[in-house]
Amino acid sequence: MNDVRRQFAVSERIENLLVARNLRGMQSVQSALKPGYCLRAARWLLGCRGRVLIGTGFPVLDSFESDGPAGAIALYRVLEWTGAEPILVCGDTLANAIGGDYCVERLPLGRSANLPRQVAGLLAHHRPELMVSIGLPGPAADGRYYNMRGEDISHETLCFDVFLELSDCPVIALGDSGNEIGMGNVLDRLSELAVTPSVTTSDELVIADVSNWAALGLVAMMSCCLGEDSLADWDNRAVLEYLACRGSLDGVTLENTLTEDGLPSETGKALVSALRDLVRESGAADPG
Repeated sequence: MNDVRRQFAVSERIENLLVARNLRGMQSVQSALKPGYCLRAARWLLGCRGRVLIGTGFPVLDSFESDGPAGAIALYRVLEWTGAEPILVCGDTLANAIGGDYCVERLPLGRSANLPRQVAGLLAHHRPELMVSIGLPGPAADGRYYNMRGEDISHETLCFDVFLELSDCPVIALGDSGNEIGMGNVLDRLSELAVTPSVTTSDELVIADVSNWAALGLVAMMSCCLGEDSLADWDNRAVLEYLACRGSLDGVTLENTLTEDGLPSETGKALVSALRDLVRESGAADPG
């Protein structure tokens, strides 16, 4: 099997693994996506040598959700290693929490009249080669932003979709429930779910049972392409602990725990192990 066919086969296996639990119906909408989306997204990421803006930090109460930032950190690390310049775009709370360890750009919450001007200035300054949205809400058909409970969070959310409106660089979106940026790509299928869907589209959408897992799936796909195991040193519990110590909340339970969407860190650890097995079995890398 040549490299292209092998990589495509791995991509399909990763895509299926990411939605195997079907926690919020993502497996049900997967058929609306053209297979190989993990591979296509990974190739975009691997091709970057300039700046990559990664939007993350779904607001929960007065803090940020654990699902999203962990995946953003995973992508940030591998992008640094491959020679790109990742920058995390987030609200003040998350920026204050992790800004000492990662390059961050702050964005005020809510869509104020001045926000497009601020975003235009950031785009002019950074000139991103690629943008990634991880688990961030996108506007619904009525222009408002909603969480998975159908609550209007327009005044307290990170409106990363404004970056998409004002830039023509490629965008990869990662999500797990239907109300996030990028879900406009599968809008026709979201009527089956109990969610107020986002209509914002992206160049590539990667879905998963947990948004963090979509990012880890991309890192695994990048590993396959690189012939290196980029998940070898990923400690799911340690990263969740890092975020929890800085105030993260589980988006489902609303508690400050070492969980993501109500699932214990061990569940994510098992997923990472399965992803590494896929990469090893592909013959692309020896995870050791």
